[in-house]
Amino acid sequence: MESSQGSALTASPAAAAAAANMKVHSVDAVPVFVRELVAGGVAGACSKTAVAPLERVKILLQTRTEGFQSIGVFQSLKKVKKHDGISGFYKGNGASVLRIVPYAALHFMAYEQYCCWILNNCPSLGTGPFIDLLAGSAAGGTAVLCTYPLDLARTKLAYQVAGVESRSLIGLSSLGNQVTDHGVRDVFRNVYMEGGIRSLYRGICPTLIGILPYAGLKFYIYEELKSHVPEKHQESIGLRLACGALAGLFGQTLTYPLDVVRRQMQVESQQMSVQQNDLRVNSTMQGLSTIIRRQGWRQLFAGLSLNYLKVVPSVAIGFTVYEHMKTLLQVPSREKRRSASVA
Repeated sequence: MESSQGSALTASPAAAAAAANMKVHSVDAVPVFVRELVAGGVAGACSKTAVAPLERVKILLQTRTEGFQSIGVFQSLKKVKKHDGISGFYKGNGASVLRIVPYAALHFMAYEQYCCWILNNCPSLGTGPFIDLLAGSAAGGTAVLCTYPLDLARTKLAYQVAGVESRSLIGLSSLGNQVTDHGVRDVFRNVYMEGGIRSLYRGICPTLIGILPYAGLKFYIYEELKSHVPEKHQESIGLRLACGALAGLFGQTLTYPLDVVRRQMQVESQQMSVQQNDLRVNSTMQGLSTIIRRQGWRQLFAGLSLNYLKVVPSVAIGFTVYEHMKTLLQVPSREKRRSASVA
């Protein structure tokens, strides 16, 4: 009896080890880029949902929605709740998550792949944070081009407030006959009928001009800050959150005016009648000059303080969840992949 119990006890650790090895092999069977896509998608969904109410208010401030031009963040949150209820805080978040999951998945995966490609094909550039700047910028552009129509849909849905009349962004009187969209499908249908495929990419130029330096700076600063953290604290969630927050904060400040131009270009078609199409903003520089001339230079930073409240947890949560998911999915480090390719 005792011997049988002893054999069972000794077999138990062996069985556990076998199960663990099977789990490792099953994860290893999944291509690395697929694991990076999954890690990035989960990180994006978590970070975006966490700050959805602040994102909704930011868009209302950026687009100068009637009744939101001169009130603060907390008053705006109260007004959204009054008109749309608790669900109003997450209006457009479905489109936002639909966009951010593929966007973040592509962004993080492309960043890792671009880093490896640069390191393997351009050794003269070295291995410093400059590689993160290049790879991050290229990855941001790639992700934006692939998911931009979903960002357009998110903005148009978040812009609509029940019982609040729309007013033109370029200083014209309030306009009637505004088309109300009830979901992502409605947005795509109405935008496509308005101007075809090209309309689905309205505002893409300021988006790309803004995302290239922002995405590059975000990864550059995050990796640079991480490199100064002692190795024994590399796995600290608090330090990862702090590094991610600072990276997002600095990068967003430099590129925020371009984000305002993008938002206004995205919703402009909802505010203008056919007779006013000649006043439409058609380029980034025209958008910047028009906003400064008609709304004042302060409008280029409308919602920036709110964006600070949003970007700190958003980027911090995004980087932290991504790093944790990479550990869970056993994504090999950049150095290990480079050594494997050299060998």
